[in-house]
Amino acid sequence: MSDSRRTVRLVLETVEVAARPGYAVSVVKCAEDHAGWSPPEVAAGHRIVLVRRGRFRRRARGVVADADPTVAYLAEPGDEERFAHPAGGDVCTSVTFGASRWRQLAGDRLARTTVYVDGALDLAHRRVVASAADPGYGLAEELLVLVGRAVTQAATAPTPASPHRGSRADERALVALAREALAADVPAAAGLFPLADLLGVSPYRLSRAFPRELGVSLTRYRNRLRVGRALDRLEAGERRLADLAADLGFADQAHLTRTVREHAGETPAALRRLLAGQPGGGSRRGSRPARSGPEEAC
Repeated sequence: MSDSRRTVRLVLETVEVAARPGYAVSVVKCAEDHAGWSPPEVAAGHRIVLVRRGRFRRRARGVVADADPTVAYLAEPGDEERFAHPAGGDVCTSVTFGASRWRQLAGDRLARTTVYVDGALDLAHRRVVASAADPGYGLAEELLVLVGRAVTQAATAPTPASPHRGSRADERALVALAREALAADVPAAAGLFPLADLLGVSPYRLSRAFPRELGVSLTRYRNRLRVGRALDRLEAGERRLADLAADLGFADQAHLTRTVREHAGETPAALRRLLAGQPGGGSRRGSRPARSGPEEAC
């Protein structure tokens, strides 16, 4: 039996895996030596916390709720929180938003602080984690899905995530303006949220307009443009792939290679040889994609 007089000692490890102005995603690991309530701590921002492994209890606003992979919680600035870990440690994903970005995505104060994590929300959570390498677009679009599903449960009235579809002409004009900004590579085009701000529309509306109008997501369309720019550089003989990745806004050379292979079917090194007319420039039909070799590391 545990001694309730012992001081609760929580050991937290927080790793920020992606950040952009207005939001950040972190992995939080907690190990503890007591099942009692922790000292109070005040939430500093709007957060969605989803449990990846383990379970724990949270007390806020006079309500005690169990959090585990099937139940997530929402925190607001000023919430006084206490935590208990009767089952041991846990691993969570914590997504934090600035006040203006949260209001844009979730609206006013929500009626509930806990949400049921159904299969669709669980998948959205996993896709957020998998998209951390592309925080400006890939992660941003997955966050729209995650937040939209969570706030729809927690609200009693329509939210910014509620479906809203303008006329076909309006959507066509919006997509045209977004394509123009992306093609010109204006500073705001570095991220979905700043691009939506530039165009004066909801991020949800901008994200949903692309598949309706072009049949592809905004993230995929933007990556198509980046792959085209990479091919231009490779055709001109670019050999420093790390520099190419940085110039085009990829997380690293591996991210560049994965994206180019996904869109063009070959690695950058193989495409450089192919575009130069060198033998063995591409993989034969039915063969496995070319592997990264020493030339790609230069």
